[in-house]
Amino acid sequence: MHFHFSSTYLSWLNQVEIWFSKVERDVIARGIFTSMKDLARKLRLYINAYSANAKPIQWKYSDPTRRIRSNVVSATCR
Repeated sequence: MHFHFSSTYLSWLNQVEIWFSKVERDVIARGIFTSMKDLARKLRLYINAYSANAKPIQWKYSDPTRRIRSNVVSATCR
């Protein structure tokens, strides 16, 4: 058995979670499937369409009022 340690905040893992969330919302939650084969076909169609128009996820934090400022952190660490 091998243990692989990774950092707590992994951006690639966040992107994987976002991807599965999109698949669940766009395909699975709204879908009606007659069989597992039908589900697999619709997932493949979604993946192909998504890949044809794929764009990188833009990471940004848009609420500057909730950011931690360095002077606040240093004041609380004394």
